Amino acid sequence: MKNLLAILLVAIVFVACNQEPKKEKELTVQEFLINYNKEYQKLYYAASEAQWKLNTYIVEDDTTTAQLSKDAEEALANFLGSKENIEKSKQYLNEPELTEIQRRQLETILYNAGNNPETAGELVKERIAAETKQTEMLFGFQTTINGEKVSGNDINKILKESTDLEERLQAWNASKEVGKTLKDGLHELKRLRNGTVQALGYQNYFDYQVSAYGMDRGELMQTCMDMIVEMWPLYRELHTWARYTLAKKYNQEVPEMLPAHWLPNKWGQEWGALVEFEGADLDAKLEEKGAEWIVKEGENFYKSLGFESLPQTFYTKSSLYPAPKDANYSKNSHASAWHLDLDQDVRSLMSVVPNTEWWGTTLHELGHIYYFLEYSHSDVPIVLREGANRAYHEAMGSLIGLAAMQEPFLIDRGLMQANEKSDAMKKLMAEALDFVVLIPWSAGVMTEFENDLYVEDLAIDSFNERWWALKRKYQGIVPPEPRGEDYCDAATKTHINNDAAQYYDYAMSNILLFQFHNHIAKNILKQDPHATNYFGNKEVGEFLKGLMKTGATVDWREDLVEKLGEPMNASAMAAYFAPLLDYLKKENKGREYTLEEQL
Repeated sequence: MKNLLAILLVAIVFVACNQEPKKEKELTVQEFLINYNKEYQKLYYAASEAQWKLNTYIVEDDTTTAQLSKDAEEALANFLGSKENIEKSKQYLNEPELTEIQRRQLETILYNAGNNPETAGELVKERIAAETKQTEMLFGFQTTINGEKVSGNDINKILKESTDLEERLQAWNASKEVGKTLKDGLHELKRLRNGTVQALGYQNYFDYQVSAYGMDRGELMQTCMDMIVEMWPLYRELHTWARYTLAKKYNQEVPEMLPAHWLPNKWGQEWGALVEFEGADLDAKLEEKGAEWIVKEGENFYKSLGFESLPQTFYTKSSLYPAPKDANYSKNSHASAWHLDLDQDVRSLMSVVPNTEWWGTTLHELGHIYYFLEYSHSDVPIVLREGANRAYHEAMGSLIGLAAMQEPFLIDRGLMQANEKSDAMKKLMAEALDFVVLIPWSAGVMTEFENDLYVEDLAIDSFNERWWALKRKYQGIVPPEPRGEDYCDAATKTHINNDAAQYYDYAMSNILLFQFHNHIAKNILKQDPHATNYFGNKEVGEFLKGLMKTGATVDWREDLVEKLGEPMNASAMAAYFAPLLDYLKKENKGREYTLEEQL
């Protein structure tokens, strides 16, 4: 018995001695992560503040703001890409006893380093300087029509409402002028972005961005093509319908392909404004309510689902409305949501005016804001305070945007009367002209162009030719007149310059939002997916919070299967629009189809 006790004591001591180094190693890893997160948050906040000013207060000939932004970006980049952080992360990832949350942090640290590695030397500084300059040129450009200054909202209004083709052409052309000034910068950014990530082993910048999804480029491109193919029959019907409808509207011959200036969006990415119908034209009612009401009502929607009130600083620090016409500054007019300190400092950059488009956009941006707030808690380390994937973020906003346009909700909120007539098929058409039309644009045109740019090293004297070849192939859209290589129409799209090689996020988000909506409608609300009212339903809120609160601490593909019981696929979206597909086949009977039946 004594011998047995002696053996046991030796064993306990041996195990304890052998566990001690493990504890020390775990502590070392955790100390590294704590210190990294603290410094990352500080530097990220400083860079975000500088970028915020650069986007919200653009003064002609002012170089100070740009320099401050450049300095802050460089400080953040130096930290993210430091040789020490890279080497320690690689070292710690080889340890077998890491927790899952530790492993994810270390992998994210290495991903963040990929765009800023110290080993790239001066390339990182050059890239930051080039990106800052590109942003200044893009948003500081003064668009004019016939010598008169116009805003992005002015151009959007013309393209949405005007039936004068000459006026439309002028507005469309004006929206593309900035591209000429950005072409050389985009060419240089291609070199700098590729060179930066190659220093840490990525083949190119496109591959680097794709890796955030846990995919390689081949998987991503196939995923994009699968989305396009699944929705192509409906897109082809929509394209045919649009050609005939717009030819009649403008009293023109039916074109083979859609002239770009005929469409209500300067990139042809959404066509919802082509449909007018009683009961859901909210412009007049929203104009009565005002722009401030739209933002507050958007917040009320989320609060009704069980979310907290927005921090007061959201209203005091955001830039929510257009710059005054007599202002001595300009601002980025592209709507965006900002998580400046990766905690409670959340802001939105918008130019809200009281119309239907900004109603949907506001709800969308608030979706990002509430996503930020939901994962800003102690269980989610700073470096993992982002969406489960980038598309999740977009899906959350778009999901609420969809729900906010459904009739039971509109009636409930006093934006529509119960006895108002509404054409359900036209409403479905309007939704498809936004959500479905975006798929070939996002997963096709934008994705393939940036793949060609970064992977295939697309030559600068082929930028415009390739851009319009892709738009013709995937969208069936052509320029109003020949456009040579002095133009760079791709660069007029914000994301090409400052959110590069990730526009497929939007296609994925549209697919995901219909999966989420289908689940909510059928499993929580027990309502027709075409006629839901989320307002006031706390169970809907709990489902959304469940998707949001974990941030990037989970594998998005596993999380999706766990929450929905299926992987990402377009079946819910296709089912939602199935009645419209049948309707359009009848409407288009006898008409000529000019898009290929199969890609």
